[in-house]
Amino acid sequence: MRRQRGLSLVGFLLVGSLVAFCVVLGMKVVPAYIEYYTVLKNVKAIVKSGETRNATVQDIRRAYDRRATIDYAEAITSADLDITKDNGQVVISFAYSKRIHLVGIASLVLDFEGSTAGSAAE
Repeated sequence: MRRQRGLSLVGFLLVGSLVAFCVVLGMKVVPAYIEYYTVLKNVKAIVKSGETRNATVQDIRRAYDRRATIDYAEAITSADLDITKDNGQVVISFAYSKRIHLVGIASLVLDFEGSTAGSAAE
């Protein structure tokens, strides 16, 4: 006789719980990364578009606010942007943390930071 192989009910439930946990975690983490890349795309687009030529810091902040409103990016506001000039190029930097509640007292903290430094050639 051949010995049977496969998952027992307990093994199946454990594997199913692990898969479900990974799916739920992904559903909570992926939107935070999408929003980060949206913010990064917006600040890079502002620098590339030429809106920063002869623009004041307030003009750059208003340009970001317009783009953030259109893209529904609420992770940071224009006041959170660090706007400097490096060798005549405007550099926009930002950093923020996102706390994602998992279960009970457990949460996940993601630290994001981005900058347009070195992206003028792209």
